Amino acid sequence: MFFQTAGIEISPWIPPLVAFGISFFTSMGGVSGAFLLLPFQVSILGYTAPSVSATNQLFNIIAIPGGAYRYHKEGRMVWPLTWVIAAGALPGVFIGAFVRVAYLPDPKNFKLFAACVLLYTGVRLIQSLLSKNSDGTNRASGENPFQDIIKAASSEKPGDKAIPAVEVTHFNLRRLGYKFYGKQFDISFPGVFTLSLIVGIIGGIYGIGGGAIIAPFLVTFFGLPVYSIAGAALMGTFITSVAGVASYLAIAPFYPGISVGPDWFLGILFGLGGMGGIYLGARCQKHVPAGAIKWLLAGIITFTALKYLADFCGL
Repeated sequence: MFFQTAGIEISPWIPPLVAFGISFFTSMGGVSGAFLLLPFQVSILGYTAPSVSATNQLFNIIAIPGGAYRYHKEGRMVWPLTWVIAAGALPGVFIGAFVRVAYLPDPKNFKLFAACVLLYTGVRLIQSLLSKNSDGTNRASGENPFQDIIKAASSEKPGDKAIPAVEVTHFNLRRLGYKFYGKQFDISFPGVFTLSLIVGIIGGIYGIGGGAIIAPFLVTFFGLPVYSIAGAALMGTFITSVAGVASYLAIAPFYPGISVGPDWFLGILFGLGGMGGIYLGARCQKHVPAGAIKWLLAGIITFTALKYLADFCGL
């Protein structure tokens, strides 16, 4: 089948199959999988026009709601965190879409930018993981702050709800706090807002909604457990992706010689596969140790970054 906007020809069953496989694993870490679908489209399918970013965000819009609903149903959606992420990222998405079309239409330069963003995120996450012993114990404190969570998830029987709901304790323009598995977490509202703004710009350029960046940052820099932030990261990605697609559609008339708007049919096929993958990933997340999810995120992000660097250098 030929996809006119993308300018590629591919069997229609491949996009949903690839999206399902990627999203099943990445959704456990609060990431839709769009950051891996982009290199698949650019490097394997040969879809390099700026519209690939809009198509990627269309995938997020279709794929994410099922998984977000699953996290909400299990009481693990930190809604105040979702709103802070969305409020910061939304203006950034509009800026990022403009930068992508106006300054990064060359796929080679785009790959270098994407590689730098992903490599930094991956290295920071790996550093965080290596600061712990092999059993997950923090070297500084001698304790594993999520030991009870991991133990409960690994010993859980089918049908049990080993991971409890999140309880928001306070939320204002200065601090956001919640309890999860008997532990109190408190983070800065301005800190998360500023991070989300930067991530929104990057996500708008890259076409990922920002989840692949915001989730590792929340875990690494703010010390939040991955079991509690996955839903908020996914929902924030959904909201910013809606804004991202709208931005590309608004910009498109001003760049008639460039493919800017999404390839609707290709994005829908990716989205349908991602819908199933994200929902099942969200359902299975509590059965997987947090450390394994973090290593999965770190490995995938770093590998993708190195692949882009190799492509940029012509290796």
